[in-house]
Amino acid sequence: MSIINKILARRTQLSQRGCLIGDWVVAHPEKAAQLTSQALAKQVGVSQSSIVKFSQKMGYKGYSEFKLALNEEIGRKQVMQSTPMHSDILADDPMTVISQKLVKAKTEAMFQTTNALSYEACHQAVAWLNRARRVQVVGIGSSALTAKDLSFKLLKLGITALCEQDSHVQIAVARTLGVDDVQIVISFSGERKEILVATEAAKEQGAKVIALLGPGRSRIRHIADITFDTIADEIKHRSSSIASRTAQNVITDLLFISLVQQRDESARQLISDISSDIKQILS
Repeated sequence: MSIINKILARRTQLSQRGCLIGDWVVAHPEKAAQLTSQALAKQVGVSQSSIVKFSQKMGYKGYSEFKLALNEEIGRKQVMQSTPMHSDILADDPMTVISQKLVKAKTEAMFQTTNALSYEACHQAVAWLNRARRVQVVGIGSSALTAKDLSFKLLKLGITALCEQDSHVQIAVARTLGVDDVQIVISFSGERKEILVATEAAKEQGAKVIALLGPGRSRIRHIADITFDTIADEIKHRSSSIASRTAQNVITDLLFISLVQQRDESARQLISDISSDIKQILS
């Protein structure tokens, strides 16, 4: 428990002078951490011995130990406030600032990712997916969310899409793929061993491999037939895959919309029929 919370929790146990001291420290913690016991007593209007008794009531041997603990707590808080929780979002940012920073990070990820795109590779990937007998979509962790979303979109187009989150099942499915199949690998790090094994298995079976990877060297990059860079500035401070998942969705949505264009009218009718069926459930 922090010192401030400790003071608030034990306020009912304090004497009248103790309450005066505690209230002053809660209101001015940084200033209290710089004062001597004599100076603090003068500020509050109590005796120096009351300061010592207050410190002991808080669980410290004396005021020196209390003051040291208070300084350490303030130091930790300042470090936390200056260290981003995610990307450049700080612990003390108000919600309005957080929303603006999130929009900026997501927008930047989308721009950087689309600017790095090879549209020739996009056309080739769409052609493979359009002709595929089956498509396996592989992802683990937050990338599994992108994988699941893409597999559902492919199913709406009448494409047999396989998406399992269990790594053992992913590897087993990869072993059943053939030359008429495509595997889509989604991994921002490109270093997950489970993903690597599944990718190697698909490649050995003759399937085409399309990989969505974060920028940088990885073994998956060398195995894949086509790679798309998903660029997001959240390498150092990453509490969740927020911008990177946005970058991944740019690619997956682009592939989906391009496939909608390529497919005949029956595919668009299938999307409409699925939407109508879902509306029946919701109504």
